[in-house]
Amino acid sequence: MASSEVPGRTDSEQALSQPQIGLFSMVRLGTFNMGAAIMSLLTLGVMNRVLIKELQVPGLIAGGTIAMYQFMSPARVRFGQLSDVRPLFGHYRSGYIWAGVAGMAVSAFVSVQVMWQLGDRIAAAGWGPSAYPWVALLAAVFALYGLALAATTPFTALLVDVSDEKTKSKIVGIGWSMLMLGIVAGAILIGVVLGPADDTSAIAALSAAEKAARIDALKAPVNRLFVIVPAIVVGITLLSTVGIEKRFSRLEQRSAARDREDSITFTQAIKVLTASRQTGLFFCFLLVLSLGLFTQNVVLEPYGAEVFGMTISQTTAINAFFGTGTLVGIMGTGFVLMPLLGKKRTVKLGCAIASIFLIVLAAVGFTANPLALNVAVGLFGLASGVLTTGSIVLMLDLTAAETAGTFIGAWGLAQAMAQGVSTLLGGALLSVGELLTGASAVVSAGGEPTASQLIPAYGLVFSVQAVCMWVAIALVSRVNITEFQLDAKNAISAALENDLD
Repeated sequence: MASSEVPGRTDSEQALSQPQIGLFSMVRLGTFNMGAAIMSLLTLGVMNRVLIKELQVPGLIAGGTIAMYQFMSPARVRFGQLSDVRPLFGHYRSGYIWAGVAGMAVSAFVSVQVMWQLGDRIAAAGWGPSAYPWVALLAAVFALYGLALAATTPFTALLVDVSDEKTKSKIVGIGWSMLMLGIVAGAILIGVVLGPADDTSAIAALSAAEKAARIDALKAPVNRLFVIVPAIVVGITLLSTVGIEKRFSRLEQRSAARDREDSITFTQAIKVLTASRQTGLFFCFLLVLSLGLFTQNVVLEPYGAEVFGMTISQTTAINAFFGTGTLVGIMGTGFVLMPLLGKKRTVKLGCAIASIFLIVLAAVGFTANPLALNVAVGLFGLASGVLTTGSIVLMLDLTAAETAGTFIGAWGLAQAMAQGVSTLLGGALLSVGELLTGASAVVSAGGEPTASQLIPAYGLVFSVQAVCMWVAIALVSRVNITEFQLDAKNAISAALENDLD
């Protein structure tokens, strides 16, 4: 008999019977985010740079190919809902997380092998029809990577399961702090593994034989990187999650539907999800905010390479400055801004600050100083930390416990779809900017574009992001948590009553 059916036991008594998660377990759980951050650097820290700079794949094509993994994000809603009602490997949340991370590790290694084949075709026949099948195959592998990533969606639902009002903000702060530490650690790890194969030479100015030699020199260390990092991430995932759900999850106590697996079906869960207009508002806010935060992801490393003359290790290390700034922003927000300003005002302030630092990010190109770029990225990371904490706490408030996996899947869908669009948009805006400034014509002729041609092209990307931040401010101003919670409660009750009928 489930505890919810024991006569005389209130919800608060049931909650007391479950141990409260402690600081050590919070930190342990947060290390999953560290692994996720390290993994993300492979696609948006190494592969994007190699595709655009070393292999000279057009920015639109490179961005669109990588974005395929993010366009698989509709599966997040389904995986989230499945984790609400159907255990995998004996766990409602953890089983999906383990399967997803294993799939990511395998598909990441396969993707880099396909990337080298694409590079060989470009080297042999130039950019043309012979390269298209390999672009399509690379996009397909990234789609599989995205499906595996979607399977890890229940991790955030697990945070809801193990937390209460006393521990929620601590878990969010620790988790996202570990994410930023992962970015720093990943950047260091990538620099160590790549070692002397890293190079600052302008590849467009090299002969065909020199280009081939440089790419051949990169293959072994990059392949090694895509074996070592995924293996580390799988280990971190197991260390982070094994035993946590069994000991601390309050999913069964909180969900009135737990004892009857089909009480809230996927269709009913979607109805609960869409019951309040606040869900749509917050969904749109996350979309626009993510565009403002992530459109530069695919172009930031090429920006450092082409305008500032930085190596692969140096451009990957840009992420460490971003991570450090974000970590400071998260800590300051959790301890100072959030208690002082509240959730919505904190998010609005973060958006305004981020828009300013995005313009700074474009302006530092005229200095051609790598330190100035790193400082600008760190400042943008600071604003990102403010936004991360504010939006995550809002997201948890806008999540119904009975269908937590479905809601988290929806929020993950909004963010991932926006990241997919932002990756594609970043590459497209860069290509448009290069076309307008004449940089693309110079590259096609075998030359090296000037800074006066490249800086406005990259500046176009950062300027569009700044506009997105002000749109996000307008949207979050209309979000009402109380209205959402009342609508969701009524929708859940209706779903359960219909099932009983």
